[in-house]
Amino acid sequence: MISTESDILNTAAAWRRDGRAVALATVIETWGSAPRPVGSHLVVEEDGNFLGSVSGGCVEGAVITEAADAIADGKPRVIEFGVADETAWRVGLSCGGRIRIFVERID
Repeated sequence: MISTESDILNTAAAWRRDGRAVALATVIETWGSAPRPVGSHLVVEEDGNFLGSVSGGCVEGAVITEAADAIADGKPRVIEFGVADETAWRVGLSCGGRIRIFVERID
């Protein structure tokens, strides 16, 4: 089953109502070939459960790690992945594009 953006945001709200710490990652910019469009979301809760997608592959793992850090320190961040980035091949964004993702704790 593919989750809609509404499903993802509703899940974030439900997790918060349950008292869980939650972070939301949002694609804020793309350039060239990118797997997900601007506005795509990934929600992560304190136990590592997640829903949604901002890219796919290993990029998602890196974003989940950043989300866990945002939950822990409360600081929002912008992270970028792309072919010019030395980690592009390692995290799986070798498709010729670039993405920027905003990650924030939801209080």
